[in-house]
Amino acid sequence: MTLQQLEYVMAVYRFKHFAKAADYCNVTQPTLSSMIQRLEEELGMKLFDRKRQPIQPTKAGMKVIEQAWNILRRAKRLKETVEEEKHSLTGSITIGILPTIAPYLIPRFLPQLMNDWRDVDIQIMELKTEDMKRAIRHGDIDAGILARIDGLEEMSCETLFYEQYYGYVSQNCPLYQKEHIKSTDLNGQQLWLLDEGHCFRDQLVKFCELKAAARSKRTYHLGSIETFMRIVEHGSGITFIPQLAIPQLSNEQKTLIRPFAIPIPTREIVLMTSPHFIRITLLQQLLDRIRASVPSEMLKLQHMQQSI
Repeated sequence: MTLQQLEYVMAVYRFKHFAKAADYCNVTQPTLSSMIQRLEEELGMKLFDRKRQPIQPTKAGMKVIEQAWNILRRAKRLKETVEEEKHSLTGSITIGILPTIAPYLIPRFLPQLMNDWRDVDIQIMELKTEDMKRAIRHGDIDAGILARIDGLEEMSCETLFYEQYYGYVSQNCPLYQKEHIKSTDLNGQQLWLLDEGHCFRDQLVKFCELKAAARSKRTYHLGSIETFMRIVEHGSGITFIPQLAIPQLSNEQKTLIRPFAIPIPTREIVLMTSPHFIRITLLQQLLDRIRASVPSEMLKLQHMQQSI
């Protein structure tokens, strides 16, 4: 029995599919299947019911999986303890990030980080907040980049930066004629908002007391910020964008931006880890790199901003 075999077992359990598990483990499916089969022969039992789709563990296999998870977690912690004692930048780190942050922040720091951290295997996963918290508790990811909300008290959170919200207004919307948007201006307008469960949406709905929020969900289910921006550009309603999205816009697109009136709704972006996270050297380097990648004025909450 090897740690590698246990990793393959956990991958199949997670993805419920041998091909997807093999892809995640960066091996061929025959290699993964063969290694798991050898383990089953050694244990004298089947770990997975291959006749069911998606693949499910057997009753006995589930007990093995529970122990395998504990063994892998302890083995990982042992490796991390050694690496931290050396203050080294080696090994691996898996980072979860909100979909409303990823496209605007990741290009700012990841390419250079990968070039400088050649001995670190960096993996990025887009996750919602609750999925991110669960993944950290289960050891599936090491850290998460998200907006601070209530309910993160069990985790360790370091502030990265503060990012204000902007309105993105179509030329046919009455708010296009305004220089600034008040929260009271928004009710009665055609709003394009993300689904419930996205803190980007939830924070704005709460701050602006948006009574029209449900209408957006009924009209377009599972939208994205970029999709809603395209709808606005074609002459319908208003949506909201984060501050880091603005440098990626063309001059024509920037004419649709409208800032909020004071107090400006602002989200605090944090780097979240388990309180028991060991690799402090790696974490501090990551914090420094991300902070250096954003405008300096975003590192502190400004007096005209209100964290929501």
